[in-house]
Amino acid sequence: MERVWTKENFLKMALNRYYYPTKYESRAKVISLGVKCVFISHQQNDKDAARKIADYLINAGVDVYFDEYDGDLRISHQSNNARAVTDSIRKGINNSSHMLVLVSPNTLRSTWVPFEIGYGYDKTDLSVLCLKGIPKGSLPEYIRTANIIRDIYDFNIKISNVLEKSQSLLEETKLMSSYANSANPLSNVMDAMINDPYN
Repeated sequence: MERVWTKENFLKMALNRYYYPTKYESRAKVISLGVKCVFISHQQNDKDAARKIADYLINAGVDVYFDEYDGDLRISHQSNNARAVTDSIRKGINNSSHMLVLVSPNTLRSTWVPFEIGYGYDKTDLSVLCLKGIPKGSLPEYIRTANIIRDIYDFNIKISNVLEKSQSLLEETKLMSSYANSANPLSNVMDAMINDPYN
């Protein structure tokens, strides 16, 4: 009997790993267990776009570390405790296999995104996701060496690779939405497809 793929039996339910009860202090432990989690690095003014990206990943079955729900980090920011902020960021990256750096004009004013990139550069599979309207050549030089995701088309490929699942199957089971779908939940924060390669 051929198995019918549905969203319910296709993948485990993904989550924001801040809520996951197990936090790994050792980066080696995360790697040895094959943990798949995407740390979302973004400037605070891009929080709404970052939330949509996080929700899209979770819907696809990819765990994320998204700081919006990290109460410890929020308290540390409010009290201007830079050491505690740094510790929270390090824990999030240490528990992640991938890092996704959201880039917009706001990123150039960020004080924390460069730190996150520097800390996660050799520890994670680093990709840069361009938010809508980022023109070619406008990325800061310090992140141009990473894999650049310019549009929804490229992002869907990245998710397929992270999950090691076929993109067509992910779209058939409604875990992802085609870049050409006008109802794609990312259509107001990312370009659908850009034919001109960045490099």
